Amino acid sequence: MATEQFQTAIKLFDKANSQDPNREQWKGKEYPKEVLYGERMTAMLEGFESDTSEEVQLAARCQHICRWEIPRNSYEMNRTGYLKWRTELKKFHAEKAGEILDSIGYKKDIVEKVAFLLQKKQLKKNRDTQIIEDVICLVFLQFYFDPFIEKHSEEKMIDIVQKTWRKMSEKGHDAALQLSYSNKALSLVKKALGL
Repeated sequence: MATEQFQTAIKLFDKANSQDPNREQWKGKEYPKEVLYGERMTAMLEGFESDTSEEVQLAARCQHICRWEIPRNSYEMNRTGYLKWRTELKKFHAEKAGEILDSIGYKKDIVEKVAFLLQKKQLKKNRDTQIIEDVICLVFLQFYFDPFIEKHSEEKMIDIVQKTWRKMSEKGHDAALQLSYSNKALSLVKKALGL
């Protein structure tokens, strides 16, 4: 049973994300982009791993909190710039989430654990970090893969799938193979994995 404090945190995360100037249409409704992303993360987490800690559930919901405040194009448009952007974002999300959790009286150890998860620390070694990473990858493959296909070459997309696969656990792989893909996406996944 979710506590009142947890429900307040989710509302505050969504309120912060509702300021996103970027919009996305989904099932006939318009959403601030990061509100929709947060909802997708929560739903995917529940389907993938229903028995998780409060910290994991919080980290899933605020994974992209206020992401638009640090746009990708504020860094060099190359691999180095991309990696620097991602590193800065992890710290930024951890700080933003921490401020919200602090403001409603969450204990320090919970705030620190959420920050740890948002910064993807101990990937492949820490179970909770791995759950978050698997869910991120599943949400990407389910909802954001097809728009990527329109923008990138087949070679680039195969590379993206292979890199995504390397970050996932065996359970994540199994779940990814159960997702419903467009014909084009499925063809790329199969090529990338040699299926």
